[in-house]
Amino acid sequence: MSQRPRASLGRVLDDLGDTLLELLAGDPAHDGEIGGVVIHDPDDEPVHPAGALVLAVGVRSGELPELVREVGRRGAVGLVVRAPVVLTDALAAAVEESRTALLGLRRGATWAQLTALLRSLLAEGDIGPAEAETLGGLPSGDLFAVANAIGALLDAPVTIEDRSSRVLAFSGRQDEADASRVETVIGRQVPERYARMLTDLGVFRELYREHRPVVVDPARLDEDRISKQRVAIAVRAGDEVLGSIWAAMDGEVTPERSAALRDAASLVALHMLRVRAGADVHRRLRTDLVSSVLEGAAGARDALGRLGLAGRPVVVLALALRHEPSAEHDHEPDPGGASTLERAADALAVHLSAAVPASAVAVVGGIVHALVPLPGDGSEPEERAARLAGEFCERLGTRLPVVVGVGGAGSDISAIVASREAATRAMRVLRDGVAPGGETRSVARLADVYTQSLLLELRDLAAARDERPVGPIALLLDYDERNDSGLAETLDAWLDANGDVRAAAAALFIHPNTLRYRLRRLEQVSGLDLADPEQRFGAALQLRLLALR
Repeated sequence: MSQRPRASLGRVLDDLGDTLLELLAGDPAHDGEIGGVVIHDPDDEPVHPAGALVLAVGVRSGELPELVREVGRRGAVGLVVRAPVVLTDALAAAVEESRTALLGLRRGATWAQLTALLRSLLAEGDIGPAEAETLGGLPSGDLFAVANAIGALLDAPVTIEDRSSRVLAFSGRQDEADASRVETVIGRQVPERYARMLTDLGVFRELYREHRPVVVDPARLDEDRISKQRVAIAVRAGDEVLGSIWAAMDGEVTPERSAALRDAASLVALHMLRVRAGADVHRRLRTDLVSSVLEGAAGARDALGRLGLAGRPVVVLALALRHEPSAEHDHEPDPGGASTLERAADALAVHLSAAVPASAVAVVGGIVHALVPLPGDGSEPEERAARLAGEFCERLGTRLPVVVGVGGAGSDISAIVASREAATRAMRVLRDGVAPGGETRSVARLADVYTQSLLLELRDLAAARDERPVGPIALLLDYDERNDSGLAETLDAWLDANGDVRAAAAALFIHPNTLRYRLRRLEQVSGLDLADPEQRFGAALQLRLLALR
């Protein structure tokens, strides 16, 4: 029985529903948390804690109505049975009477998998400066140990990969395979050319359709760097394919080897689900804590302490994707979407863990925020945070185009909230592509882009009020629309060039005399006095906020 749970029945269905569980009848929206996981035993009935989730292992359909009523009387929030289940009138009436949700364990999933995942999901968790089950600041499992065990069992080097052919773990003795395997392990990703060959040959289609090992003859691949046959099997949890196991081995795939691979796939599925459930719990809790700190909400000081950052100067980083996603990611289901942002957050957490292990990273409000504890005086922490962010953006390159705003350093909640605001304002300037001089940069502090930030805020205010150009600029734009004369564009170029006629003419690819004529003409049309600094400033502001830009 699990103690001190943290999840409700609805939360369990959200996390495990697509993979293991389905709602058969009843309302999962029970108040309060699940009080524990109980395995039903008619010969030795255990004590039920309040709000228990009962697993009806081996219970027959005819026994379900009475069992539903019994667990309802004991205060259970749900009963899990092996699917499929025929929902008879008697069973539906029992569910309604007991006000207990009836859940089905999907075919192909085991009770052992469900029990382990429920206990992981419901277990009391906490986040502090040190976490026994983390790697690089992220939740970690023991997939490498599993890969080594499978490799020893098959006497072959093994990799465990996800659906995108990313290497999650690998066994030892990879040097005994061929050059392509070494390349895969070093890059932690199956090279695109190999993945394309496997796709064209229908290997992945067969792998995900069959429940047996699939053999890939290297001769079919017509690749010099692949000399050993591959034996692969899909890793499943119920109907969901989580990934696959790949062994580089010679010789016949005997019934014993096939059985070993099938058993290994079940073990890997359990572990992958545990890692995923644990990562979700960890991420959700960390997000709640970081959000509380950034918003300065009630309990923010306690949240800061639980993150291990109380009393330490903290710099806030705000990261977002550029508005123009990289073409490399156009094939993804949500380019620039939530999963891409989560990937960027995970990458930033790993990067920061090497230099500042106590950093906390979470996605809050569609923006990746990092709380980075950096000691120092004056602007030193801010400058160091900017360098760390710059190194991160350089490592990502065009694979994941991001921009990062850097806030100031502060140790109390109000200062951290102010740091978040400054970081967000700087980030927005970079994301919207309005950095000083039109330059493309990935990292900035608010001081670097302060004027551009003010202009963005003024533009937001003007848009909220639905402002339109007035006075000389309105006359100029109306004249351009009727005559296609480009006078407003001429004025904008001249103002950008600080009154330098030759520079403005070169920017417009026209002769300086032509530009001088247009300047005289726009003064006649609009009544604008270009010799008046106040009128020049007003014209420039309207052009930037309301008209051309």
